[in-house]
Amino acid sequence: MNNHKFSEFLKIARRLNEIQITPLLMGSVGLEIVTGENWDAQDLDIHVPGDERGWKAPAEKAISEWNCVVAIMNSLKYRLVDLHEHQFIKSGLSVEFGIIDTLPSFAGVLLEDLEIHKKKDVNFYLLTLNQYLHVYEASFKDSYRAENNNYKDFHKIEYLKAKA
Repeated sequence: MNNHKFSEFLKIARRLNEIQITPLLMGSVGLEIVTGENWDAQDLDIHVPGDERGWKAPAEKAISEWNCVVAIMNSLKYRLVDLHEHQFIKSGLSVEFGIIDTLPSFAGVLLEDLEIHKKKDVNFYLLTLNQYLHVYEASFKDSYRAENNNYKDFHKIEYLKAKA
C-alpha cells in the first residue's frame, strides 16, 4: 500500500476542508485504505461537489468552487494538465478530480450513505466495500475504461464480491 499517495491526499483534503469541502477518496488509493490490500494505485482520484450532469457540464463549471480548487492545487505546487479531466500533476503524481454528485446516477451510491472519516484532523469520505463494488461494476460497463485499464477493475470486482 502506498502511504505517500494517501499522505498527499490528506494534504489536499485538509486544504479542501478549509473551504468547507469534504472530499471523497475514490479509486485504488481509497480501496487500499478500506481493504488494507495493495492495488498498485497509479494516481489519486478525489471527488468533490459539482454539477450532477458530470462530464456533460462545461469543464470549467462542472466542479463547484473550481477556481478555489485550482488555487489550492497551485499552492501545493501541482499544475493543471487537463481541464476536461480536472487533472493535476506534481513530481509524477497525477491527481484527478471527479464529481461526487454523479454517484447516485452512475453507481446507485447515495450521498447520504457515504461514511465520513477523520485522520489527522482531516475530514473525508470513503466508500464501503459494497459501495466500491457498485462503483467498479458501473465503471466496468464502460468499454473505454475497461480497455484502457487493462481490466484491473475485473480483479477488484472479484475481490469485492468475495468479501461481500
